[in-house]
Amino acid sequence: MAKMWAGVTAGNTDQTADALNSSIAFDCRMARQDIQGSIAHAKMLGARGILPAEDAETLVKGLEELLQDLASGALEIDMKSEDIHMFVEQELTRRLGDVGKKLHTARSRNDQVALDLRLYLREEIRETEGLVRDLMAALLEQAKAHKSDIMPGYTHLQRAQPISFGHHLLAYCMMLQRDLGRLEDTKKRMNVSPIGCCALAGTTYDTDRRMEAALLGFDEIALNSLDGVSDRDFCLELLSALSVLMMHLSRLSEELILWASWEFKFIELSDAYTTGSSIMPQKRNADMAELTRGKTGRVYGDLMGLLTTLKGLPLAYNKDMQEDKEAVFDALDTVKLCLRVFAPMIRTMRPLPENMLAAARGGFINATDLADYLTRKGLPFRSAYKLSGQLVAKCMAEGKVLEGLSLEEYKSFSPLFEEDLYREIDIRTCMEKRISEGGTSLKSVEAQIAYIEAVLDQ
Repeated sequence: MAKMWAGVTAGNTDQTADALNSSIAFDCRMARQDIQGSIAHAKMLGARGILPAEDAETLVKGLEELLQDLASGALEIDMKSEDIHMFVEQELTRRLGDVGKKLHTARSRNDQVALDLRLYLREEIRETEGLVRDLMAALLEQAKAHKSDIMPGYTHLQRAQPISFGHHLLAYCMMLQRDLGRLEDTKKRMNVSPIGCCALAGTTYDTDRRMEAALLGFDEIALNSLDGVSDRDFCLELLSALSVLMMHLSRLSEELILWASWEFKFIELSDAYTTGSSIMPQKRNADMAELTRGKTGRVYGDLMGLLTTLKGLPLAYNKDMQEDKEAVFDALDTVKLCLRVFAPMIRTMRPLPENMLAAARGGFINATDLADYLTRKGLPFRSAYKLSGQLVAKCMAEGKVLEGLSLEEYKSFSPLFEEDLYREIDIRTCMEKRISEGGTSLKSVEAQIAYIEAVLDQ
């Protein structure tokens, strides 16, 4: 079938070449945005007198009916069309005759596809932000419920100092808040209208690009037509933001997998978000967390793929840029799917505070507080650090914990030790003493909870 762009060429491309060239299989998801953009374009053409007012009104009415028919299912997208733009124009022309052929006046598919993509991704970002907020709310609920439950904090995956489980979960809320900021920044820079840039050099028609931009909710127009049709920075920014978001989900996934293992047993995940083994009946696998961890690499691949595609392209539009959509769509679909699973998985997670506390008591995570005790008694910190290390070594050799040594044993190392030592190295005291802003004391954790609540109320 000859193409609508047939002219200097016959438009009769090879069937295999058509398969390579076609994008309808993935850009069909932008049908609504394509029609919305065309409605704004038709209104502008009529307002500027580029088309007769009655033709513009006919186009708008025809496009609105087309949109309604797609929404109701009365019209199905023809997957044999080259792309969504050609499908819409062909269907409109079929319905309206020659008037339909006037829609493409003063625009090109180059600025049209850039417009559709920005409109579509702008909506997708809003939806993704909502899912991130839902996950933050789920983490916040658990953090509030367990703001005083003690667990060992880790560095190098070694028990380090006592923290609360709530404090740990709030760290992920802070990460997700930054993810929201990155998505919002991407959306702001994305909200620039390319329509009217045409193929690359603008148009000879006296268009009103700012009218179209305002009708479509854009903050600004692309100020250089070459840049307007060739810019895909917004796709890269979005993929970058999504990659960082997935990295955060992957880190949390790793911890959930560890915490749910018999070696830790800090939490139990709901049966709804775990799977069994085909051969080992005792298994309860944290597969949703593992899959999220694995899909992080997929999103990274989408980013690296598009960076590589764009790196050597001259201005302005090149067909290589058709590869932008599958990468961005795949990343968005992946991230949204993971977020939709993660929020309820966190909400239904059952923490086991008694196991966390037992682990905290067994890892010498009050050793820093022992050194601080001696420092407050006047011993230089490095000397206090060394002495505390010697006491830990003694406990390890004798199968004891620091709280289990007698005062006489402590005094054999230093006369500075007094009865008040035991209160100072109590695990809960160690946690509550960390009163610095952002720390793990109850007061500090409650301040962090209030901060995240305020973020979610915005």
